[in-house]
Amino acid sequence: MGRDFILPDLGEGLTEAEIVAWLVAPGDEVVIDQPVVELESAKSVVQLPCPFAGVVESLGGEVGEVLHAGTVLMTLASANGGDATPPEAAAAAPAAMPAEPGIAVPTDAATEESGAVLIGYGTRATTATKRAASAPARFGRRDAATATTTTTAGTRQGSGPARLDPARRSPVVSPIVRRIAREHGFDASQLAGSGPDHLVMRRDVESFLRELEVEAPASRPAAPPAPTTSPAAAGDRRVPLDRMGRAAAAHFSRSRREIPEATVWMDVDATELLTARRHLQEATGERFGVTALVARFVVAALARHPLLNSSFDAERDEILMHGAVNLGIAAQTPRGLLVPVVHGAERMSLRELRDAIGARGEEAASGAFSPAALSGGTFTLNNYGTLGVDGSAAIINHPEAAMLGIGRLVERPWVGDGELAVRTVTELTISFDHRVCDGAEAAAFLTFVARCIERPVSVLADL
Repeated sequence: MGRDFILPDLGEGLTEAEIVAWLVAPGDEVVIDQPVVELESAKSVVQLPCPFAGVVESLGGEVGEVLHAGTVLMTLASANGGDATPPEAAAAAPAAMPAEPGIAVPTDAATEESGAVLIGYGTRATTATKRAASAPARFGRRDAATATTTTTAGTRQGSGPARLDPARRSPVVSPIVRRIAREHGFDASQLAGSGPDHLVMRRDVESFLRELEVEAPASRPAAPPAPTTSPAAAGDRRVPLDRMGRAAAAHFSRSRREIPEATVWMDVDATELLTARRHLQEATGERFGVTALVARFVVAALARHPLLNSSFDAERDEILMHGAVNLGIAAQTPRGLLVPVVHGAERMSLRELRDAIGARGEEAASGAFSPAALSGGTFTLNNYGTLGVDGSAAIINHPEAAMLGIGRLVERPWVGDGELAVRTVTELTISFDHRVCDGAEAAAFLTFVARCIERPVSVLADL
């Protein structure tokens, strides 16, 4: 009997993805954790590994088709003609799901099959009865009776503008859904969503807009005035944002809108850091980049100033101080600016941290990351000096509380101990959420990192 590989929840509200390329074809035999498809979400292109072994029976869509979380990605049969997944392993699959979306975690039930378990991974028989019985409710699947009842209720509620309820606060995950509603003069959360747990989907907003078309103009919600634009000049052209561009624009706007950020900076003499790096490489025969060395100093600084490794919970007016340092490394990729994450950086040695950052850099070269690589960050390091600039008032990577930037390394006149000399200087900049800490805490963090850069040998005992 065939088993379905279900498209997982890719994390952070990403509920759909476009098929970029199939890495297998019907009839191919796959092993556990073998990448089988490349998908483009609103954040990146990811390769999904298959959570069990078997022979590919059918594919769930064509290249270019958009699939939603919870739909069948592909169907597999066992290579020996039996089930693709042992019954006891399939029964344990729901218990093996992690609590945080999109983050791979090892579990006792899952390790016999896959080391890359994600929310939404699961196997089940392809019979209609088992599908209806086992489909997760959070993906909006219901049995026929429930679906009929819900549809009927939705029809009763869907009579024109009366569907808007100012007292209603339905969940809205997609920034695109919010934007479409806002552009037409209403709040999407005031609709009765048709998704799981009344989640407002794009189809709900579009359905409501269609209903408005047949209503009298007076019954329509007031729309904002259309922006006035001058006639297009010769040579002007419009460039529509792609999926990732729209997601990035929404993310940046949310950060600027919600986070009251402040910025402090200082110039730092990095001459001794470069000298220490050269000695380290001569002694070990290994290469160590400036980003890896500064990242190690950042992890040490966060241990001393944990407020910078936090998030602000606006709904509860609380600061969430993270126990782990999941270090984001801002990277310019062929698909735009992305922030891949090195998880558990506080547990890593300098070599391990260097290798983890190097692995993320190799992925950045193609813009293709694993599903967990872009989620769960708690602090971001941005070496924009590689772009040839000295400083930047960077936008904080929401929902993090701070970002450290490193400018270019350049030789400048520098006064030290009353003497003028030519030194290699860089500028450090930290942008921080003023709700989480004040300027004194951010300055103390920054000066610690600066001291590590200026006198790396003197601080090795503390690291």
